[in-house]
Amino acid sequence: MAYPRENLAPGERIVLHRHPHWKCLLGPFLLFVLVSAVAGLLAGVISSTGLTSTSATVAYIAIGVLWAAAAIWFFVRPLVSWKTTHFVLTDRRVIFRNGILTRSGIDIPIGRINTVEFRHGLVDRMLRTGTLMIESASDEPLEFADIPQVEKVHALLYHEVLDIVDRGDVGRGDVGRGDVGRGDVGRGDDRWDDRRDHRDDDADPCRPRP
Repeated sequence: MAYPRENLAPGERIVLHRHPHWKCLLGPFLLFVLVSAVAGLLAGVISSTGLTSTSATVAYIAIGVLWAAAAIWFFVRPLVSWKTTHFVLTDRRVIFRNGILTRSGIDIPIGRINTVEFRHGLVDRMLRTGTLMIESASDEPLEFADIPQVEKVHALLYHEVLDIVDRGDVGRGDVGRGDVGRGDVGRGDDRWDDRRDHRDDDADPCRPRP
């Protein structure tokens, strides 16, 4: 699902768009497979017992309802949540959007970013995913988990910040302060309070952790 371009400012250019890595779907999908196996086992037990036709029908309906509920909760819901979760890097900001019924989002202007880091263990390196950490001014770093190709995303974001510095926008964004050359996005001391952070949906398993 492409990120809606009507949500971008005039002239804003998308550099990168990612959904969470499929790893975040693995747990719910495995639970759905387990529930399906249990439902099939129960259906087999019912068919082998001497229940009357009416009792067997009621039991089958109960199993079917429970299986359908599990399918919605452990298969459909995570899949829709994955499709409606967007991590977008533009030439002006980092955008995170998630939520199914209730949408929430975070916007971080590129010029306000002080530090960009990533973290991934052995399994994440094998799956080519990881956690991206972005710090702006004095705020606690935001962690975006399960970012596919996290090293590439880190490099692209870092280059966008350097472009802000090269264009002479440091004064507006508080980026740098002489530290960019060390390989980090500089840690400024200025404070920034205008980052939008609306968090109303707790249903998403892939949302960033402060």
